[in-house]
Amino acid sequence: MADDKTKTAADRRLVSGTQKYEVDYFARKHGIAAADARRIIKQHGSDRDAADKAASRLKG
Repeated sequence: MADDKTKTAADRRLVSGTQKYEVDYFARKHGIAAADARRIIKQHGSDRDAADKAASRLKG
């Protein structure tokens, strides 16, 4: 299922672990490995705020 680019507000608050470009972006944004990004997204679901906080804690 492709992302709907017309959904700009609510859709941007979510992160998809099934979309490679989303995982790559998340990993680059936080300076972590893609494997760590996938693990964080899997643990925290699509809640971007929770995933961002977890990535920040991981990075130190």
